Amino acid sequence: MKIAIASGKGGTGKTTIATNLAFVLAQQDRQVQLLDCDVEEPNCHIFVKPEFQTSIPATVAVPQVDQNKCTGCGTCGQVCQYSAIVCVKGKVLVFPELCHSCGGCQRFCPEKAISETPREVGIVDIGPAKSFHFVQGRLHIGQVMSPPLINAVKKAASKTDITIIDAPPGTSCPVIAAVKDTDFVILATEPTPFGLNDLKLAVEMIRVLKISFAVAINRCDVGDLAVKEYCNQENIPVILEIPHDRKIAEAYSRGELASEKLKNYADLFTQVAGDLTSQIANSLIQQ
Repeated sequence: MKIAIASGKGGTGKTTIATNLAFVLAQQDRQVQLLDCDVEEPNCHIFVKPEFQTSIPATVAVPQVDQNKCTGCGTCGQVCQYSAIVCVKGKVLVFPELCHSCGGCQRFCPEKAISETPREVGIVDIGPAKSFHFVQGRLHIGQVMSPPLINAVKKAASKTDITIIDAPPGTSCPVIAAVKDTDFVILATEPTPFGLNDLKLAVEMIRVLKISFAVAINRCDVGDLAVKEYCNQENIPVILEIPHDRKIAEAYSRGELASEKLKNYADLFTQVAGDLTSQIANSLIQQ
């Protein structure tokens, strides 16, 4: 059972939901793992305090040109759709940051002058945390493409009963890489005009991917009712509402989980976890 926590924008409580759900599920003696796929700015570790036992470099394949074989025909540049490899005045130039590792330039080079070499883009950290398995990715500074690292994080996951994925914010390629092949997505939002605008974009994305989903409203008692009205109009279930509570903010500032330190939020997340897993289980049985 794979559950992703995503959001159309940052700062909506995505990490709060992911970490607390993983914690309360682990307290029920379920086999749980938490994957922090927000690799540009991972912060789940602040709250779950993992003991990393393994760190694995994540690499992508980029072209390497043998200038002794290259004739400067320019075929590689014509094949590449991302301008990661170009031929200028008979000399081939490679721009690794733009490469999508499709292998097209190597395949179509008539002189077989192109091979692939690994290029490190980030690190995957693995270890136990609060009675569950934890994996996070850390994208190296200056790297612009995070999907390969997100895929590496998911590949490093173990086989457990429940997997919680903290996805990157937004609706672009990194989010799709994180949520694809999941059974359910919780879209975290807030009751503001910006929250509603980005929620609509996220809903469109998830519907295109044909993944079951629900909405979680953080700071539900501030702002306006437009988010709830939108969910009602679109028949989108609101699975969780978190109030604007100073105690949550204080726990957050100390790097503590609300469900671990505050009983009422332990009860809230436990109820949501039970409803969610039952709903997904029934859906999987029907499939």
